[in-house]
Amino acid sequence: SSRVVEIQSQMSERAVELLGLPEDRPCLLLDVGCGSGLSGDYISEAGHYWIGMDISPAMLDVAVEREVEGDLLLADVGHGIPFRPGMFDGCISISAVQWLCNADKKSHSPPKRLYRFFSTLYTALARGSRAVLQLYPENSEQLELITAQAMRAGFTGGMVVDYPNSAKAKKFFLCLFVGTSGMLPKGLGTECANEELHQAKFTNERTRFRNVKGKSVKKSRDWILEKKERRRRQGKEVRADTKYTGRKRRPHF
Repeated sequence: SSRVVEIQSQMSERAVELLGLPEDRPCLLLDVGCGSGLSGDYISEAGHYWIGMDISPAMLDVAVEREVEGDLLLADVGHGIPFRPGMFDGCISISAVQWLCNADKKSHSPPKRLYRFFSTLYTALARGSRAVLQLYPENSEQLELITAQAMRAGFTGGMVVDYPNSAKAKKFFLCLFVGTSGMLPKGLGTECANEELHQAKFTNERTRFRNVKGKSVKKSRDWILEKKERRRRQGKEVRADTKYTGRKRRPHF
C-alpha cells in the first residue's frame, strides 16, 4: 500500500541521513535486504549509487520490473557479504537484519549467521564509513544479540532510537562505525524523553564484570551472587548465600 511505501521511504531517508555521507561526491552504498528497491530509489534520488542484496527472487523481480538504478544480487546475507574489501562508502538496511535472528533451518545458528554477516560487512566497508540498519527487534534479547555480534566483528557505535516515547513512530537504527568511533547521532523526538532512553546502550553481557585493570572478575563474589540470583529467577534450586560464598579455599597440603 502507499502507506507502506511512504514509511519505507521515510526510513530510507533517515538511514541515509544517519550515514553522514560527504556532500561533494557520489558514494557507492550497499542496501541489505533491498526488496523491490524502494530504499534504492531514495539513494538514487540523493545522487548516490547502490548495489542491493536480497534473499527473495520475487522481490528482486519486482525491482527489475520497476527498472531501479541499482545493481541487484540474489543472496542470503547470513552467508556473508561477497564484495571486495573497502568497496562501499556506506551500508543501509531497512527492516531486514532482525530476520537473521530466526533459525529457519536446523543448521542455522543465529549468532554465527549474524557474526558472518557483520564481519564480512565490516571488511566490505571503507574505513571511516558507517552502516545504518533499521530493524524491528522482537525483544531486548534480539537487540542484545545483534549488537553484540556487530561489536564482536569490530564495529563501534550503537542504537539510535527515534521517537522513543511513541508506540507507533518509535524506530530503531543500529548505527555502526568502521575504524573510527564517531559520536552516536541523537534520536529524533528525544529532546523531551528521559535521558536514559537515547542512552539506550546495549552492552555485551561479558564486559560488565571487569576490574580496574580490565581483567575479567568472573568467579568473583559479585559475579557469583548475580549468577545465583539469575538462576533463582529462572526457578532453579540454588544454595543460600552465606559469608563463605565466593571465598577462595585454602590450598590442601
